[in-house]
Amino acid sequence: MTTDAERLLREAGLRVTRPRLAVLGAVHTHPHADTESIIAAVRRDLPDVSHQAVYDSLHTLSANGLVRRIQPSGSVARYESRVNDNHHHVVCRSCGVIADVDCAVGHTPCLTASDDSGFRIDEAEVIYWGLCPSCSTVTAPA
Repeated sequence: MTTDAERLLREAGLRVTRPRLAVLGAVHTHPHADTESIIAAVRRDLPDVSHQAVYDSLHTLSANGLVRRIQPSGSVARYESRVNDNHHHVVCRSCGVIADVDCAVGHTPCLTASDDSGFRIDEAEVIYWGLCPSCSTVTAPA
């Protein structure tokens, strides 16, 4: 029986390996996780997997569009499995939690470059910043 992860790897023309399957599963299970969190999750199933195998898998999966690498300003790289759509993110300034935000709707002039400098633009990256519900209810010390 072929799993969805095996099918995705094969459709991308990639070899199916235990580290790639484990990394893909960890990213699906832990959206917006950083590399160290993914390594820890992968090692629950593959205790002997090396850091390098996880880094290589993340790079290969990102390069082939199976996971998306994001890096909000001031943050380490994070990975998610929601790919092939133009969604954005909201980041808490206090605790750093990240959530997905669907693409802006309606008139969005800020998503159209005023001067494309000859580029053929195919994507706009938007990150919203604020306080998550948990942090916004915390009262600041007087």
